[in-house]
Amino acid sequence: MATLADEIAACRLCAERFAATKTAHAPRPVVWFRPSARLLIAGQAPGIRVHQSGKPFDDPSGDRLRGWLGMSDAEFYDLTRVAVVPMAFCFPGYDAKGSDLPPPPVCRRTWHGRVMAALERVELTVLVGVTRRNTTSASGPA
Repeated sequence: MATLADEIAACRLCAERFAATKTAHAPRPVVWFRPSARLLIAGQAPGIRVHQSGKPFDDPSGDRLRGWLGMSDAEFYDLTRVAVVPMAFCFPGYDAKGSDLPPPPVCRRTWHGRVMAALERVELTVLVGVTRRNTTSASGPA
């Protein structure tokens, strides 16, 4: 019987979408969690370096994050202790201008309920990424 992590690793829901991007890449879900994890790192989507390495936060942003958390590489990459669950498990690609595409919503809809149910020992969640503040309201721009 396949584990949830194995199911996500085999996911190809976005194959056509990714093939149509500037990078024309295949899905490569970066799955980094086990039910025993007590720290959850929640982010947006892997970048191109993570897509290539298959290891979350395997880039300068990961160096900064580990520094902020006061964790060594060995501690951070211990699957039994740390879960990394982005909004999309795959690199979404670049648009025609070379900007990162947003995480496909189908990934969150398909997997996140099951992943979060499996992570029943999480004691701390760290949110990583950029949020866009809504600058409009019913009465117009703020």
